[in-house]
Amino acid sequence: MTSALARPVIAVALGTAMAVLFGCAAHVEAPPVAGPRASVAAAAALTTEQVRMIDRLTWGADAATVRTVQSVGFERYLAQQLDPGPAALPEAAQAQIAAMTISQRPLMPHARELEIQRRANAAIVDNAQKALAQRAWYQELARLGNEAATRALLRALYSPNQLHEQMTWFWMNHFNIFQNKSNLRLLVGDYEEQAIRPHALGRFRDLLGAAVQHPAMLRYLDNEQNAANRINENLARELMELHTLGVDGGYNQQDVQEMARILTGLSLTFGLNPNAPNHGPRGEITRRGLFEFNPVRHDFGDKRVLGHTIRGRGLAELEEALDLLARHPATARFVSGKLATFFVADTPPPALVERMAATFLARDGDIPATLRTLIDSPELRQSLGHKFKDPVRYVVSSVRLAYGDRPITNPLPLLNWLTRMGQPFYGRQTPDGYPMVEGAWNSPGQMSTRFEFARALAAGSAGLVHREPPAPGEPREPPPLRAASSHTLQDTLSMRTRAALAQARSPQEWNTFLLSAPEVMYR
Repeated sequence: MTSALARPVIAVALGTAMAVLFGCAAHVEAPPVAGPRASVAAAAALTTEQVRMIDRLTWGADAATVRTVQSVGFERYLAQQLDPGPAALPEAAQAQIAAMTISQRPLMPHARELEIQRRANAAIVDNAQKALAQRAWYQELARLGNEAATRALLRALYSPNQLHEQMTWFWMNHFNIFQNKSNLRLLVGDYEEQAIRPHALGRFRDLLGAAVQHPAMLRYLDNEQNAANRINENLARELMELHTLGVDGGYNQQDVQEMARILTGLSLTFGLNPNAPNHGPRGEITRRGLFEFNPVRHDFGDKRVLGHTIRGRGLAELEEALDLLARHPATARFVSGKLATFFVADTPPPALVERMAATFLARDGDIPATLRTLIDSPELRQSLGHKFKDPVRYVVSSVRLAYGDRPITNPLPLLNWLTRMGQPFYGRQTPDGYPMVEGAWNSPGQMSTRFEFARALAAGSAGLVHREPPAPGEPREPPPLRAASSHTLQDTLSMRTRAALAQARSPQEWNTFLLSAPEVMYR
């Protein structure tokens, strides 16, 4: 949780930056905050704490979500978020997703086609022709990666299942892969759609198995190179250190080596040889899409992991090992600690983590049950308004506040802003994922970029909606943030922020000040 001293210091810094960057007039009074009184009165049906809870458990409170909670009640809304049904996005947003290649083409034939192209490119003798062919191949990969990021962004902005979207992002970060390695931009959309998203609010054991065995993870952590008598420990080490037990989880180097032996033979195939045998001298070859387990490459000796003997028998060894890891007390504490860091505080209260871990163990890794322990905790409520937003949350919550349920038609500028802020989708090179603490994202350079984004979004010049440019001399229409904020932030604004807003000389400047305020930077 942010310290009692840090928040006022940042508030002063924000106010100073607004004055320097945007020419805040010190003594000019603006008209009172606009917005229909009926909307303000309706929003008052929710307490300030409930509005802040909405902001914490979604990608950012907006007027539509507040209206939904007012309609169904806060407890029912929470229950729906923890056990969501199918999500209906606005038609314009869904149409963008439906038009994507990753939505229309199955992964296997597309991957096979690109692999054939890659091999053909390697055989080109002429250097100029080879460079052109390789550029086209990389451009196609980049396009597919942008599609996956755009789809994730549109869902974060507009899905009614906001907690599910947050958890999909959380687990993608927990089981991180770096899309710019090899051809992972081809695989990252399928990894999110098939391995992470279906289990984001399910059982941790199912999620773990899907993530570890997905071809994207196998390639990212070099398990293609892991074979009997030629061990590669990369996946085994991260599986224990980052995915389950944690660095202090009680395992040792021998456990890592034994886990690596269990993972031998797990790889991926592009199916380029339709006559490839399905059976070898050590048993049947298992293929599921791009995933392949080849027993010829597997170490069939017995292994001993965390004091447990696992009999060598092939792919079933991995299932037994994952059962052991997923149900280990160290995993319960480590995963609960990361969830509490994400939702509550940079240094989460140990008592909360222990209660969450107890639920995790008692409910066999039930993610919604573990989250319910967190949501019902006094520690969460005490932290409301004090958790600094990372760039993705800041950008998404700002757009949700500014545009509500009016779909943007050009998400590319948002992806570019996130790259500038250092947190592009699928862009963390190391397997530990993006940090979830304030110190990683509140540097002067970071804040300066946020103010630039706030100014562009506040003025309606962020390029998020395809439309005719205004006539010469005609100003762009800024988002109606005054009315939107009357539904959500009105009762949470400090006197310092209200004073800054009162000095705004135009709707654009008012919007900029609001998007630069601590109440929007924190959740």
